[in-house]
Amino acid sequence: MMQANPLMRPIELLLVEDSEPDVRLTVEALHEAKVKNRLSVVEDGVEAMDFLHRRGGYEEAPRPDLIFLDLNLPRKDGRQVLSEIKSDPSLRRIPVVILTTSKDEEDVLQSYDQHANCYITKPVDFNRFLEVVKSIEDFWLTVVRLPEEK
Repeated sequence: MMQANPLMRPIELLLVEDSEPDVRLTVEALHEAKVKNRLSVVEDGVEAMDFLHRRGGYEEAPRPDLIFLDLNLPRKDGRQVLSEIKSDPSLRRIPVVILTTSKDEEDVLQSYDQHANCYITKPVDFNRFLEVVKSIEDFWLTVVRLPEEK
């Protein structure tokens, strides 16, 4: 039996994704959550950093407990976003799950070098994608203890 949400409040998720179909699939998979969560979505790296720093229209944004980050984003690449998150003392403890179509070994190595918490290649198949999102959710939202904001 999975443990309950140790935070005892809705888990704040930030999805940084520019593909509308992938956003819909992720939302659908999270909708069946065993854990209460709230999902915020931004479409590019610039918006992601504005959200995380609570600026540019995101002044009331919640601090995410977990970030799902695509690498191939417009305006500011996900690799740069990851680097900025992990080099910022106020953000670096937020776990970042790379969820991308890139199978490039260099992207995998660079992501871990930049302290990504895990790297997952998105499956092309719809049902498999749903399974992957649910397994991420099961692990990160019910098994792992997430850090609380300081």
